[in-house]
Amino acid sequence: MHTVSGGEVAGILVAVFWAILVSFLAVALARLAQTLKATTKLVADVTDQAVPLLADASTAVRSAQTQIERVDAIASDVQEVTSNASALSTTVASTFGGPLVKVAAFGYGVRRAIGGRKDDVPAKTPRRTVIVGRAVSRGRWKKD
Repeated sequence: MHTVSGGEVAGILVAVFWAILVSFLAVALARLAQTLKATTKLVADVTDQAVPLLADASTAVRSAQTQIERVDAIASDVQEVTSNASALSTTVASTFGGPLVKVAAFGYGVRRAIGGRKDDVPAKTPRRTVIVGRAVSRGRWKKD
């Protein structure tokens, strides 16, 4: 009979250990390969969907830029109209304002002169305002 020495037992144990280790590494590498395949497919799908989305976003940005340019043009036109209206208002006020005030004052003076007091109508007594228990003539508080 042949007896097994300690070195042979150790060699068998090392061989079994290496076989188990290689099996575990083979399983881990197979799972890693599956994960990499799934990741590659996912990246390809995302790329396929992202390219049209980026094109749409680019179109939307161009459209927004066009609209902003239009709004800017409208705003500058409105500013020009506003300044023209202000200039027109100033011109009308300076042209017609002074003479109209003079005509109104003249008309008021003529009315006062024509509608003066009549001898048979007594003058109105001035109104009085009571302030802290004393009567004060209204004419005292008027500003001319």
